[in-house]
Amino acid sequence: MAKYNIIEKKEKVAAYRGLVSPSMMDEMQEKIMNIIVMQKKYRDKDYSAKELATDIGTNTRYISAVVNVRFHMNYTSFVNKYRIDEAMSILVDKRYQNLRMEEVSDMVGFANRQSFYASFFRFMGCTPREYRLQHLRQHPLMVKPKTKKKKVTKKES
Repeated sequence: MAKYNIIEKKEKVAAYRGLVSPSMMDEMQEKIMNIIVMQKKYRDKDYSAKELATDIGTNTRYISAVVNVRFHMNYTSFVNKYRIDEAMSILVDKRYQNLRMEEVSDMVGFANRQSFYASFFRFMGCTPREYRLQHLRQHPLMVKPKTKKKKVTKKES
């Protein structure tokens, strides 16, 4: 686990979490889900909690409180969860089988391959490459058959 620079986080109790009423949390949760998931803003590597707060018309402390209370994680982990979910689909999709990990990482919104690998490992317990190989072993029909290239002889050319 030290391989990907992952450390255990200690649970902190933030005082501002109690300032957001349950009805306001419900409303903000719906808005957050709409923007991050439905509009797929998780794919934008530059979309921050500050931008989300501006789009919703609140501040980052409230965003943080809602994400912590309702989703039991911080903003970055919340966004990365959806990135990883989409990456898992791409990794096992026959159409994207020839993509490099950097390309998959970029498609789902990670800034670089290292953060993609670290997040993927944190959520899944394996690397993206291991996940792809494991899935292909379990579902061999998903592998594209390799076509043989015809050799061109001097007489044919």
